[in-house]
Amino acid sequence: MVARSSEVRPSAVRHSASRGVGGRRRRGAGRVAGLGLGGVALLVLLTGCDVGRAFDGFGWPQGGISAESRRMYDLWIASCIAALAVGIFVWGLIFWCVVRYRKRGNALPVQTRYNMPMEFLYTIAPILIVSVLFYYTAIVQTGVDKLTKNPDVTVEVVAFKWNWQFNYRDGQGPDAKTTASTLGTSEVIPVLVLPTNRSIRFEETSRDVIHSFWVPELLFKRDVMPGKIRNVFEVSSLETEGAYVGRCAELCGSYHAFMNFELRVVSPEQYDQFLAAKQGGKSTQDALIQIGEKPYAETTEPFDTRRTHSNFNPDNAPAGTGS
Repeated sequence: MVARSSEVRPSAVRHSASRGVGGRRRRGAGRVAGLGLGGVALLVLLTGCDVGRAFDGFGWPQGGISAESRRMYDLWIASCIAALAVGIFVWGLIFWCVVRYRKRGNALPVQTRYNMPMEFLYTIAPILIVSVLFYYTAIVQTGVDKLTKNPDVTVEVVAFKWNWQFNYRDGQGPDAKTTASTLGTSEVIPVLVLPTNRSIRFEETSRDVIHSFWVPELLFKRDVMPGKIRNVFEVSSLETEGAYVGRCAELCGSYHAFMNFELRVVSPEQYDQFLAAKQGGKSTQDALIQIGEKPYAETTEPFDTRRTHSNFNPDNAPAGTGS
């Protein structure tokens, strides 16, 4: 026989167990809410300061000089912040589960299979995040690729092994006429002079292989294709005067690493004077001097071809010294 005082009431056991489970659920919900609030607070803190400068642009070049470059940069920084917020939230949940549900015996913790709210959350949340990122990426990309009917300036970029030619055109397309031109050589870095506060169209073509037109301060690069392909893009305006190095960003041969040019951004008045001087027959260097600019590139220098040296078999090496 069992003593009456030792009998266990099933209803009392169920009630006590349900209260324990409910308390654990409330505490779990409180912790999740705390993590969410912490993530939101971190996001607000990050967006309230210059995150790009603080974290070195998260690997993205800084100092863009056009409206398009600023939009691309802002999209990159916002994407990194969103990724960090999601990562911190997920890492927080992982570590919380590791600590909260570490083994304390043979009893399993409360299982969450077929928990519809949770399954709904981790299914819909990623879709929303990807949709938002896709939406803003499409907007920025459409703006960067936008072309206008009548840009203020049209420049034809001609790439060849291993230098550049810049033709200032009087219209758009291959049938337009060149009114002035700058040709780079092994001894002189070509300087591309462009104005601020004017829309600029670049029409690119190559004489031999695929090259790539890249000014880091524009924050993107465009391939230069050979044949009849003309890769065309526009910049709504250049906002900062100065000298900026330009490079070929596509492996194109032996001297690819030295295939540089310089972008010189000047005021609209200086640009008009420069173009008039070029059309009057002056060289690029003389035209630059006339508008008060340095005649040669400031950000890079001509490469050493070393064509007068026997680099691998020096002429003065004594015979029979090979191993």
